[in-house]
Amino acid sequence: MDFAWAPIRTLSASATATTADTSATVQSGMAGLLADFQLFSLSLSDVLGALGLLVLCLLAIKMLLRIVERSFDKLHIDYSLRAFVRSGVKLLLYFVALLIVADSLGIPVTSLIAMLSVIGLAVSLAVQGALTNLAGGVLLLTTKPFAVGDYVEAGGVGGTVGEIGLFYTQLITPDNKVIYTPNGEISSGKIQNYNANPTRRVELTVSASYDDPTSLVKKAIFSAIEADPRILKEPAPFVNILSYGDSAISYIVRVWTSSANCWDVQFSLTEAIRDAFESHGVTMTYNHLNVHLVEHGGPGQAEKEL
Repeated sequence: MDFAWAPIRTLSASATATTADTSATVQSGMAGLLADFQLFSLSLSDVLGALGLLVLCLLAIKMLLRIVERSFDKLHIDYSLRAFVRSGVKLLLYFVALLIVADSLGIPVTSLIAMLSVIGLAVSLAVQGALTNLAGGVLLLTTKPFAVGDYVEAGGVGGTVGEIGLFYTQLITPDNKVIYTPNGEISSGKIQNYNANPTRRVELTVSASYDDPTSLVKKAIFSAIEADPRILKEPAPFVNILSYGDSAISYIVRVWTSSANCWDVQFSLTEAIRDAFESHGVTMTYNHLNVHLVEHGGPGQAEKEL
């Protein structure tokens, strides 16, 4: 019986060895095929390695963009600036990923960078004005010299800020005109913000007759001030003589109020002082000229005043 199964065992061992040799041959052939496969002078293994590297770069870009988003919240960056910064960072990261993948494929990146630098220089020269306004917009959104709703004088225009864009700032004038001022002009010039502080000082100049006592004039002015509840007690109102004119004495009036009530207090106080002068008997003078006529009629010459 042992001699009868011997040929079968020998055949089985031979078949197993043949199968192993065939599998090894197939594997060797596949490896050779991958090594010999060329795509634009690149092997398939090089292409697969570059694809893997690209996937890793995309995952890294996604993580870095999340970090940038969290930084926006911590730094309290304006929402108008967030989209611009996010797009710029995203474009830069994709460009770096492209260079990394190209370098892994053996593509010279030095010439690519030089070509893109020339293109960037040409584009920057073509849109120099727009880039100036863009830089001004980024500066305004970063430094925040004013906010939406503030009344400012900037770029030769005065108005309430309606919107701060990357290239233009929208100003609404008191007569409801909308003016779009380039950010380059605003950021490079003087900016006067009337709402930066919670309080503002209102200053008026009024005149009274030389015949009226200073104490009476001050009393009338202070009565008008005390009647307006919008005027602050601190800092205390200030009233004093400013100058002596040809026909009247000028008085300076300084009071403090909230920035929101500044214009209303200025107009209402001007009117209230006039009413207070009338009630206290103070004369509001104006420029006038006294003319004296002398009649030459001998020793008894007469003088008349017109």
